[in-house]
Amino acid sequence: MDQPVILITGALTGIGRATALAFADSGARIVVSGRREAEGKALEAELRERGAEAVFIAADVRHDDSVRNLVDGAVARFGRIDAAVNNAGTEGAPGAIVDQSAASYAATFDTNVLGTLLSMKHELRVMQAQGSGSIVNVSSTYGHEGAAFASVYAGSKHAVEGMTKSAALEVASLGVRVNAVAPGPTDTGMLERFTGTAERRAALASKVPLGRLGTPGDIARAIVFVASDAASFMTGQIVTVDGGKTAG
Repeated sequence: MDQPVILITGALTGIGRATALAFADSGARIVVSGRREAEGKALEAELRERGAEAVFIAADVRHDDSVRNLVDGAVARFGRIDAAVNNAGTEGAPGAIVDQSAASYAATFDTNVLGTLLSMKHELRVMQAQGSGSIVNVSSTYGHEGAAFASVYAGSKHAVEGMTKSAALEVASLGVRVNAVAPGPTDTGMLERFTGTAERRAALASKVPLGRLGTPGDIARAIVFVASDAASFMTGQIVTVDGGKTAG
């Protein structure tokens, strides 16, 4: 399809924003979503300036009705959804396990896990009816590793990867693919909040074999590939994009 329709949650900053720009440059029609109206409208305008048909629809992925309205709004606008990128996420409250609470757990899992589940639920409702589609969930290398002082976040990303594989098996016979991209250390606001200082960021970058942090654009380009027909025989996979950090 010359102008596929792409839906992106958590599109207003970081990896989600870079992914929207990358799809715009590829000629796609784009629905971007997030919770902040002003920033969403600004991104919509920027995408249109790049020549893309684009629309912002506000949504909170923690709420079923909000996600239903997002997906239905995308279909009402463009008639279909060819690919969806489920990027909405939060680092929660990093810290020792003994300092976690039911509230910090819920705040992280409601966005990262429930939000991904609800997004797939409604995206698959549309894609199954179409008989085609591609979903890319955004995980983390912490989704298949341990992470001291980030146990709740890591646990949520383990859940995302498990759901990705399970959903892929459910819908493979229906012509729909489900994969995940797992970024390593990437230069985003979330990483700044995780590390706290420039020294810690530099120390983290020094552990990456390629010698630098990833950029949102690095991750976006991987997402565009995994979502595309170029990856048509790929489903149920977790694609790690981490500069070699987990290779050894």
